[in-house]
This record gives sequence, structure tokens and C-alpha cells, in this order.
Amino acid sequence: WSLRDDPDGLKAFDAAAEGAKSSMPKMVVQGYKELNLIYYFTAGEKEVRCWTVYDGALAPQAAGVIHGDFERGFIKADVVSFDDFKAIATKKGMSEVKEAGKYRQEGKTYVVKDGDIIHFNFNVTTAKKK
Repeated sequence: WSLRDDPDGLKAFDAAAEGAKSSMPKMVVQGYKELNLIYYFTAGEKEVRCWTVYDGALAPQAAGVIHGDFERGFIKADVVSFDDFKAIATKKGMSEVKEAGKYRQEGKTYVVKDGDIIHFNFNVTTAKKK
């Protein structure tokens, strides 16, 4: 038996659950804490993505979560905290954040912080085939 097979039962269940708050967000946050995980964001013209790393991860390690070449060819990371971005940005892009001096460049020893928004700069050259 499944609620999917009983349209009337599904309507009754939905009506009874109306206004109920999900515990899922609390469970996810607690799970991240218990597993010693944090997340950071990357943002482009068309999409924003969230990535998970261990708390204490260095910038090159965080870049490696996206692609191994990002870690191997890591040059620097352009970083802004989510809180600074939220407080400053009123339109798309990082121009206001840069003008406020909150967009900073970090190197290989930067420890990624929970909620950072990061743009990775990298360069990987491939050997020419003979």
C-alpha cells in the first residue's frame, strides 16, 4: 500500500501535514557538523554551485573537489565570505564586493571557511605529443 495509490488518502495526508515544518535542514546541518564538513560556493553567469570539503581544507584541496586539474594547476583563489556578499551585493556579479574591498586573493595555504564564495585561478599545461 502506498499513498501514491490512494489519491483521497494522499489529500488527507497533505491536509493534516499542512504547516508542518521539516526537520531535514536541521538534520543536514547536524550531519555536516558530525562529519566535520563545510561547504563553499562557486558562482558563474549561469549557475551557482555548492561544494563540500572537510573543515580545514586548503584552497587547492577545495579546487580539487571540482576537478583534479584545478588542484594540480592551482594559482590562487579569489574569495569573499557569504556574509560579506549578502551584506554588500545588490545586483548580479562581484563589482560591488570588489569596490568595498571584500573580494580578496588567497594562496595555497588559505584555509577555506564555511560559506566562502570562491573563484579558482589555475593553469595546467599538457605535454605535446611527439
